[in-house]
Order: sequence, then structure tokens, then C-alpha cells
Amino acid sequence: MTANGVLLESGVSPMGAEVPTVCSGPLCGHRRKGSPMTTLLTGATVWDGLDDRPAGVRDILIENGRIFKIAEKIAAPAGAVVIDLTGHTVTPGFMDCHTHVTVTPAIFPVLTRSAVATALATIPVLKTMLLNGFTTIRDLMTADTGYNTLDLRDAITAGLIEGPRMLVAPHLISARGAHGDFSGALDDQYQGRPRPMELAAADGCDEIRSRVRTEIRAGADWIKFGATGGFSTPSDDPAQTTYSQEEMDALVATARDLGRHATPHCYGDEGVRRAVHAGVRSIEHGNLATADTLQIMIDNGVYLVPTQFTTLDDARHVDDDAFWAGQPAFKRRKYKIHQKALLDGADHVANSDVKIAFGTDAGMFPHAENWKEFPTMVSTGITPARALKAATSVAAELLELDDLGVLAPGKTADIIAMPGDPFTDIDVTGQADFVMKEGVVHKRP
Repeated sequence: MTANGVLLESGVSPMGAEVPTVCSGPLCGHRRKGSPMTTLLTGATVWDGLDDRPAGVRDILIENGRIFKIAEKIAAPAGAVVIDLTGHTVTPGFMDCHTHVTVTPAIFPVLTRSAVATALATIPVLKTMLLNGFTTIRDLMTADTGYNTLDLRDAITAGLIEGPRMLVAPHLISARGAHGDFSGALDDQYQGRPRPMELAAADGCDEIRSRVRTEIRAGADWIKFGATGGFSTPSDDPAQTTYSQEEMDALVATARDLGRHATPHCYGDEGVRRAVHAGVRSIEHGNLATADTLQIMIDNGVYLVPTQFTTLDDARHVDDDAFWAGQPAFKRRKYKIHQKALLDGADHVANSDVKIAFGTDAGMFPHAENWKEFPTMVSTGITPARALKAATSVAAELLELDDLGVLAPGKTADIIAMPGDPFTDIDVTGQADFVMKEGVVHKRP
């Protein structure tokens, strides 16, 4: 209940009778930040994260951070906060399975600042991603020799800062001279300075095993490694395979022995095949994979995180001089070489049954734009339902977060809403104006 626009704590009317508390004042969602309330969401079309279409207009009752009931009509319990979402579509909270929250598009200046400065600059990034509807992210590399993403993950869990829950692979384990080794890119700027930019470089099975163990000792949830070169580093090519089969086997087996999954940065076809053979759980990018290689992934139950927005946006603009102004010439040159294969690769994904999990590479472009992965996926022939499942139920399967990604009684109340219908207008995924994480409202219309 409100008085003069302010949410009343008690849920008791001036006459003394208990009434449902309607969330309409300026303090809505903030009066008990960090602690879940009994909340009734009403009036919205509800999609559970599993079906190919929404179920229709439903009410959702949330208690103690969990979904208690979903039905066509639910009477508001005494003291409940009632939020009217008429005209909206409610979905599970989105998950971005491939982010770089401490990185910005101007990555090389990022490499020069301190770990503390990087962490402080990341706090508003995390809040922005949460308020855009992403309640869970998997971060797959910080551009620093430290472990600031682990600290950020733990600060969110402790309620010290606001952001999505995080699963973290702190660094990209990479062969020297390959995608995770930035030494060559910074030589001219750092002549005579004793700061190596190899980051998590490791060559040979023994050094690789040691690096995996170091990452897990620090608290890594996942292990990330470079199976191929990339577009944004000068000394390699995305089609090149930068670890041998023996090295990949050793890396993935070491992670598995210590209870962690491994996932590779991997564009080229041969790199995908080697990584699948080694036993990875997902492939990051995979944009040059052939239809035959995607079938190998399907046969082995490996997920694809295709990061199509950033890759296809560059490929589609390869002849646009204004688009490339200020960007490295080597990056544009690689996109010219691989443009056709990248566009063909997107067709292969859309026409396959590979399990797609939503991931964006946010950080390689502004983090607030990560929702654009949805319309990019749809533009390649992926259905809206498949794209939305990729960011909800399928992402939860990949990340083994069984309590998330689906709206059902007993599940954790990670719930978002957007005006309109993403099944007919996928662009509304960029307009989330209601965000609940673990029963706490962080944003509302």
C-alpha cells in the first residue's frame, strides 16, 4: 500500500486491516534491497523457458526468493507486493554464457591499468547488465594477471555490489603467440618495462596442467583455453589451431579431474574437432565450423555458444570504411579473408540441431548492447523460441544451474519482463523494464 507515493512497510491500511501492498511508489523494489519479499506478479503473458510459445496471461506468486505458484488467477496474500505487468511478457532471467565484464572495446588501454582500477570500473557494468535483464553471466577472461573477476563474483554473492550471479573462468589459457598472449601487441608501448603481457600463456602438457591447477586453486568455476587464433590479436589467425590434440587432452582431463568443465575460444573447424575430441562441454564462437563438424558436436552433446552479434556485425560491414575507422587493420583483413565462411557458418548453425547457448562476447563491444545477440540470431534463421531458450533453459543446462532458466513452482525467482511479445518482435528483448533476481526487485516499469 502507498501513502503520498511512498511504499508502506507494514502492508496495513490506515483502518488497521491487512491489505496487499501494491508496488507503485518511488521506493518500490528498494525498501528491502537484498532481501526477498512476498510478491505477486499479475497481468502479464508468461513464458516458462521451455515451451515454443507463451502459456497466456498468468499470475506468479513469489515467496522467500522462490516461485511458489503460477496460475491464471492468484489471490494476493496479506502484505504481498502486487506488481501489475499488463502488456508485458514475463520470462526467466536471461543468461549470457560468454562475457568479459572487465574488458572494453579499447582493450589495449585496459591492459595498462591496475587490477583495482579495473574492478572499480566494472561495478557499473555489472549493474547495467543486471538491469538489462541478465541475472546470470559466465565470464570467460579478464585482461589482467590477477583474479579480479573472482572477487567481483564473490562481492555480488555477498550482496556488496549489484549485478548478475557470476560463473568465472579467470583467464584464457593460451599458447604463446596465440590469442591469449598480448605481448606482441604491446611491445612498442612497453619497451624496457618489466610487465609481461603473456597473461595465462602455457605451452606443453606439463605447463598447461600447472596453469589449470593454478586457476582452480584461485577459485575458477570454469577453465577457458585458446584452441584457435582469433580476430582481435595480431599474431594469429582464427582458422589456425594453436594447441595440439595432446595438449588439449591434457588440459581438459586436468580440469575434469578437479571437477571443472573446460571450454575453448575456438573459431576454426579443426580446432572445434580437437576440442570436442578432448571432451569440452561447450565451444565458444565456432563461427567457422562446417556442417559436418556441427554434427560431431551434436553426436557428443557439446553446446555451441556462437557469439554471432559481434562476429557477423564485423563480417557484414567488412567493406564499410567508416565502420572500421580507428580499428586495427589486421582485424579487418582477417574478416575480409573469412567473411564468406563466417556467413556460411551462421547458416550451418541455423540449419542444425546443435544445442545453442546464448553468449555474446560482451566487452568486445559495449556491454549494454549484449541483448543484440537475440535479433542477430533471428536474422540468421534461428527461430525466436530457439534464441530465447538459448538464453534461459538451454543456458541453465550448459551451466548446470538446475534451479534457474525455467519458471516453475520451486525454482529460484529470477524473472524479467519486457513490453510486447519477443516471439513476434525479438527487439523487445532490449527493453526489459522489470528485473527480479532471487525474489528481489531491482527494476520495474
